[in-house]
Amino acid sequence: MRRQTKTGGINSAGSSRVLRLDPLSLPVSFDAHDIRADGGVRSVELHRERVVLRRAVHGMRMAVNVRVRDFRGVALRDVNDAQMLVLAHRDPSLTIPLCVSSDPDEIATAWQMWSDIFALPQLHEDVREPAPRRRRHNAIRARRPKFLVRRRCGDLLNAANIHQGEREIIARN
Repeated sequence: MRRQTKTGGINSAGSSRVLRLDPLSLPVSFDAHDIRADGGVRSVELHRERVVLRRAVHGMRMAVNVRVRDFRGVALRDVNDAQMLVLAHRDPSLTIPLCVSSDPDEIATAWQMWSDIFALPQLHEDVREPAPRRRRHNAIRARRPKFLVRRRCGDLLNAANIHQGEREIIARN
């Protein structure tokens, strides 16, 4: 089993080439940028059936194991003057970068290969700012007060409460 270098691709760590992973030589281990992790780096192991993310946050080391079928698909994003392929997840912190290139033919070929290998759909994403958080409405306001919840509602006009031969007496001023 052949492993690729930590910087991605088959090139050495000192290479000036951008991120480009080979989908035909899985499993792949590499480091990716993570702003929440200690040192700003997380370790990614990419297999055909699963992805393992390893990082440390505030000194606590963790490993997250995610099945490939839990990802939404292989997405194409526009970044600056290039395009980037990512393994897109509903949780943006679990999204994995796969390839960055400014050559449209190379990106199209890689997009198709990654999609076929993982059996995931091809997605086109535009990177945009996240939507503002919605304010939650006050759910407690619609509830009855606590002392009213404990009380039982009476049935004064229910026929079972009026005995035979008696008349209901209603006092009026």
